[in-house]
Amino acid sequence: MESQSELRTHIKELLVTKSGLKQQIFDNTNSLFAELKDALHEFSTEIDEELDERIDKRIRIEYSDRGKFEAQIQIAGDLLVFVMHTNVFNFERDHRIWHNPYVQADRTNSYCGVINIYNFLADSMKYKREEDEGYLIGRIFVNREGKFFVEGKRQERWRVDDFGKESVSREAILEILERAMLYALSFDLLVPAYDTVKTVAAEQFLSRQENTKLQTGKRLGYDFRSDDI
Repeated sequence: MESQSELRTHIKELLVTKSGLKQQIFDNTNSLFAELKDALHEFSTEIDEELDERIDKRIRIEYSDRGKFEAQIQIAGDLLVFVMHTNVFNFERDHRIWHNPYVQADRTNSYCGVINIYNFLADSMKYKREEDEGYLIGRIFVNREGKFFVEGKRQERWRVDDFGKESVSREAILEILERAMLYALSFDLLVPAYDTVKTVAAEQFLSRQENTKLQTGKRLGYDFRSDDI
């Protein structure tokens, strides 16, 4: 059994090592998120200028900074929401990351910060339809050395098997964002399965709000799988 002094020594070691490690990862994730915000703003400005006079003025390409840990970009009827988590994560023991040579050489390389990418219908936010569903279509992981990998729909590069080979770059960020946008624009809204919407509560129509609370989502009533991640 460890003595009280040994326990305290172990606590101090963890504060110096693991807590310091996690702080560095948070700083790297925060820097990446700032760069991502800048790339989103750049993209929205450039695309808006390039499409000027070519599309209906009601079709919006608009970036919104929602605070320190959230940003949004509306592209026509879709809204992509980028959220930086403030905590640092490790992975379950069955995750593919443990087969990566970079992680096998130093297991502390597996600790990562994460930025999630969600796809909502723009109307869900515009009309405050709180019951509408959004979908996690991607997430970016970054570690203490600035190495990164991406999980997500149509994110074909920088997968977990390549983790450790590249550091975050502006070029990589733009490609990740563009792939997410392309997926969202191609991810069509399907008519809900009949059995999903065959009953409705009276409260949804008795609401004094202008818009009912009927739930909407691109795959409402259908499975949304991660089989191509």
